Amino acid sequence: MKCQSTKAEYFFSLFKCIRFYKRFESTDRFFAHHKKSFTFASLLKRIVLEGTASPLFRSLDFFMDLKEKIKELALSKLTNPAHFLVDVVVSKHKPMKITLIVDGDQGITIDDCASLSREVNDLLAELIEEQYSLEVTTPGLDHPLKLKRQFQKNVGRGLKVHLTDKTIVHGVLQKMDEEKIVVEVNAQGKKGEKKVSEIPFEEIEKTFVTISFK
Repeated sequence: MKCQSTKAEYFFSLFKCIRFYKRFESTDRFFAHHKKSFTFASLLKRIVLEGTASPLFRSLDFFMDLKEKIKELALSKLTNPAHFLVDVVVSKHKPMKITLIVDGDQGITIDDCASLSREVNDLLAELIEEQYSLEVTTPGLDHPLKLKRQFQKNVGRGLKVHLTDKTIVHGVLQKMDEEKIVVEVNAQGKKGEKKVSEIPFEEIEKTFVTISFK
């Protein structure tokens, strides 16, 4: 992330920086290392005063750049057009843990994951000097759908859709396009009756695949 020249862009970057640091356990170690009692206000003041000289900004630059480089390496090794990269997760604690979450239009095998792990690991060894671990895995049921391509592969399955207005929709995904998903849900107050609900992607906060044990 580069520091921008306008005030609006600068404070947007500042906001992202604060959100980034609040996510990691190492925040406490960072504060302890500097032997100061930090409040949110003092943290904000420090970053505003120091700007890009702040270690918070420099560390954020490093991790954002590293994540992008790892993403590029992983994509270069995903040679099967039916396979795709869902997410890259880089932990900030030591030793660093790198997780590649991958999926496929018709699924992806353990052998595929192992092969990708070996190939990416060979490249990472040249990129990262410190100790790290690499895991290549598929999205679990606790991992929300992030890509439209994932919605397409889950047509016919049950979904739990969290909307931006905080309501939750349970139903079966019937179809989707670039703008929306179409979900079959139970009609309210009418046992056994179904209705079709169209949900624009812009109204979706997060979506999980569900499994019925009936």
